[in-house]
Amino acid sequence: MSAITQNKQGLKVLTAGVVLQLFLGIIYVWSVFKAPVSEFYGWNPSDVGFTFSFMLCFFAAGILAGGKVQAIIGVRYTTLIGGLMVSAGMLATSLIPAGGQSSIFLIYIFYGIIGGAGVGAAYNAIISNAQRWFPENRGFATGVSVCAFGFSTVIFAPLVRTLNLNMDVNITFMILSGIFAIATLSTFGFIKSPNQVLCSSAPALKGKQYTTIEMIKNVRFYLITLSMMFGMSVFFVLTPDLKDLAGARNAASLATVLVMVMGIANSLGRLCVPLLSDKIGRESADIIILAATAIGAFCLCFAFVGGVWLIVIISMIAFCYGGIAGLYPVLTSDNFGIKNVGSNYGAVMIGFMVSALLFPFLISKIEAQTLKFATLGIFAAFAAVLIIFLKIINSKK
Repeated sequence: MSAITQNKQGLKVLTAGVVLQLFLGIIYVWSVFKAPVSEFYGWNPSDVGFTFSFMLCFFAAGILAGGKVQAIIGVRYTTLIGGLMVSAGMLATSLIPAGGQSSIFLIYIFYGIIGGAGVGAAYNAIISNAQRWFPENRGFATGVSVCAFGFSTVIFAPLVRTLNLNMDVNITFMILSGIFAIATLSTFGFIKSPNQVLCSSAPALKGKQYTTIEMIKNVRFYLITLSMMFGMSVFFVLTPDLKDLAGARNAASLATVLVMVMGIANSLGRLCVPLLSDKIGRESADIIILAATAIGAFCLCFAFVGGVWLIVIISMIAFCYGGIAGLYPVLTSDNFGIKNVGSNYGAVMIGFMVSALLFPFLISKIEAQTLKFATLGIFAAFAAVLIIFLKIINSKK
């Protein structure tokens, strides 16, 4: 802990990143926008729901592209561009004519693609830079950064809901666009990489620093990426149908509580699991959360699981999902070095992208809930097996 507190410049950079991450996490509050957007713009609710899929997909694409961009222009300007893209996407969305006069593809482009890519680029720059400032405490730095990203829903969900109750949703987008621009312009100047300032507490890089090309030729890359893809599938399938699941388990009155608890558990997982991994090792922590995810999915196979137990299991799955989001940037840098972690983690995030797009579609074809959750449990268990293989390989190095 003393190494952390002594790194005063690093803590300043980390704090600026955390503040901006609180704003970037608005990506996860789309469910609050769905009904007002559908009503104001005159679009079908199910079509509006695809905006979140576009945002998730281009969030991952933004992480991949942002890793390449920051290697050229640096983390500060990558963060600036990413944050302003989010602001611009929201502003453009606010200018779409109401009443079904325009194509829904406009919101896919403005909010989903431009906004999602901007979030991904800034997110990647912030967390990869945090690891460079705290190379001996990467779990701490990454956990704090991604926890702020997850905690955003606790702040913005009620704010957006209040704004939408008192004004048209296009005005809400306009207000948020202004808030994002101010937040980005106020914080990006503090986000610097260690080589931009004198910092005796940032030691030299250790071990081989893989380029992305070198990384994708290594079997460990595929074990990490595929484990992310299969391990996150439970959360991606569960989240859109959470209210329906609560209703089916005679817990409709708990639906709102479930959404709130899921957000809090997600945030806690992002903080706690990387910190735990600093103590017990990355692979061990990963195996634990992937196994817990599998257990949670298997428990949901039973129709009698409802009420308080439903809250407990959903919380466990959300905690583990947050843990994956917080752990995998550090797992990537552990295996392939810190120098190119921005672009390397972007490549690993292909697993996130595929999981977010593919599994909700495939699992929707399974009608029986028992078979649906059993399949998801097998996916998560398979992800844990992949990390066991990774641990065996690393133990022989």
